[in-house]
Amino acid sequence: MLAKQKLPTFIEQNLFNLIVIVLLGVLYAPLLVHWYDGWLNKSINIEHEYFSHGLIGLPYAVYLAWMQRKKWLRLENHSHPLGAILLLVGVAFYLTGTVEFVNLSFPLVLTGWCLWSKGIPGLKLQGFALLLVFLATPNSVPYLITPYTLPLQKFIAGTAGFILMQLGFNVTVDGIYLAVDGKLVEVAPYCAGLKMLFTSLYVALMLLHWTDNIRNKNKVTLLLGGALFISIGANIVRNTLLTFFHGKGYNSLFVWLHDSWGGDLYSAFMLGTIVLFLRFLDKYDPQIEPEKTHQLD
Repeated sequence: MLAKQKLPTFIEQNLFNLIVIVLLGVLYAPLLVHWYDGWLNKSINIEHEYFSHGLIGLPYAVYLAWMQRKKWLRLENHSHPLGAILLLVGVAFYLTGTVEFVNLSFPLVLTGWCLWSKGIPGLKLQGFALLLVFLATPNSVPYLITPYTLPLQKFIAGTAGFILMQLGFNVTVDGIYLAVDGKLVEVAPYCAGLKMLFTSLYVALMLLHWTDNIRNKNKVTLLLGGALFISIGANIVRNTLLTFFHGKGYNSLFVWLHDSWGGDLYSAFMLGTIVLFLRFLDKYDPQIEPEKTHQLD
């Protein structure tokens, strides 16, 4: 009898939240399935592939929200007016049917719901989970910044050419173009490593939160900076290998690393390097450990 009495009480107390969760599932489940299908099968457009870190980021955001559920329920129900505005904007974006706006409506509606339900305290409680959702939401930012990647493309081409020259290969470099034995390779905007960079910084943020170092300014700076250099360095090596494979006629290896699962394996190796760098910081940086210990107290 006690169990039968508790269930209706729970539903009555959380009816609004339950209704919202059901509505979100109905509205956004097809969108999330589309994202995941595109990321896994690479059937989504190339700009949206830049956000494939959502494969791990979105489940982690759900996990964080679930772990905070008891704190969420204990918060006072207090509506912030900004929440209503974000909800209305999010709904308007969704109703446009435009891919870009429908995508952006997802984090807007989630943020609006937090503010409308629990106000600023609710937003603070779910802030990192919402950040992960926002950073994993496909949008046009990669397309917009592509025209400004030329200096990075030239740097990667020049460095890759320099490495191959030191190894004794017949290499010529002209801007973003490299040639080995006369066979030309272009370091195109989408080969400049932005996808790897986005993924590296995203995973670094997740690691900082997972290890309870997200408020440690020194650790945040060092790990994000390290992820930046690891990503750029890994992309230089990758482009060097691609140029070598193409120039020497190893076409199967070129396709494997450029278009097939070899690229995924290479990215996993790069992310593993970031994890090792974090472990190095934990073990060998004496200026960071006291602050971490203080936070754990």
